[in-house]
Amino acid sequence: MVKEVIRVVAAVIDHDGRYLITQRNSNAVLPGLWEFPGGRVEPDESETACLLREVKGRIGVEVIVGAKLGEHQHDYTTYQVHLTMYSCKLPPRRGRIRHGRRPPVGHLARVPRL
Repeated sequence: MVKEVIRVVAAVIDHDGRYLITQRNSNAVLPGLWEFPGGRVEPDESETACLLREVKGRIGVEVIVGAKLGEHQHDYTTYQVHLTMYSCKLPPRRGRIRHGRRPPVGHLARVPRL
């Protein structure tokens, strides 16, 4: 049986040596975990367009999409996720990020590795 492949992109936003991460909703797969912002690429949508749409929708700011950092594929029971990560920057006049808060101290050390 061929598994469905879900294309996902993530924005790795480095700002002055700090990385912007978001917490997954309580009703999402793997609820409550921290992740780089991004989401599922829609059919006929470019990865760059998806990043712009998802980041704007989730945290309320636009980003400047840079170079592709890498890709990772992960198999689940009934589907496969193909994740592509891009380096992104916040523009100089970015406005305010919605729903921002800091993760608990030491939390990043416990983030599961891909």
